[in-house]
Amino acid sequence: MNGPARILLVEDEARIAEVVRGYLEGEGHIVDRATTGEEALEAAARRRPDLVVLDLGLPGMPGEDVCRRLRSESDVPIIMLTAKDAEEDLVRGLRLGADDYITKPFSPRELTARVRALLRRARPDEQPQADVLERAGGRLSVDSARRRATLDGELLDLTESEFRLLQALARFPGRVYTRAELVDRLTGYDYEPYERTIDAHVKNLRRKLGDDARAPALILTVYGRGYAFAEDQR
Repeated sequence: MNGPARILLVEDEARIAEVVRGYLEGEGHIVDRATTGEEALEAAARRRPDLVVLDLGLPGMPGEDVCRRLRSESDVPIIMLTAKDAEEDLVRGLRLGADDYITKPFSPRELTARVRALLRRARPDEQPQADVLERAGGRLSVDSARRRATLDGELLDLTESEFRLLQALARFPGRVYTRAELVDRLTGYDYEPYERTIDAHVKNLRRKLGDDARAPALILTVYGRGYAFAEDQR
């Protein structure tokens, strides 16, 4: 990744905002702050940030609505900050289009590590792989160069994290990936608390693939080990 990134920090609590700003600026980034959802949308349109750190507990417009609006208008990476820790809240946040999710209280070092990983993903130095994976008897196509996937000819509306997860699993059908391995493929580093986010991404990805979580046919859960993409039946 070349040069500093412009980061939009959407946080109404001044103490938290100043701590986060200090750490992000210490990494060399340019930080713009918004305190409401309306300010955030205006700043995003005007400043075109490389990444957004978004608190869900905002006054006025809820953070969930801000995330939905941002995602409908751009592919900017979004990290959600929230006091909620239930699994369904995590899944819901990622379903709105967020790329990552951190619960309060959190370590600023953890946040900066995740920011670094998302920026590395969004601004890669290497060229994308130029292959197309055909899976599920040809029903599923994963195009690495164009960063898109189709199922039965229909384009799948995947977030960047969901696409990378699908790409990793589909590359070697039958190979079991641990959550830690999938974290590394999504973020570029192994961070144990992020493993819960993998489960949430899998839930959302299964839903978009029409894969019944109770009896999945494409993304299989290998209990005690991790996940695998189903091998085609001959």
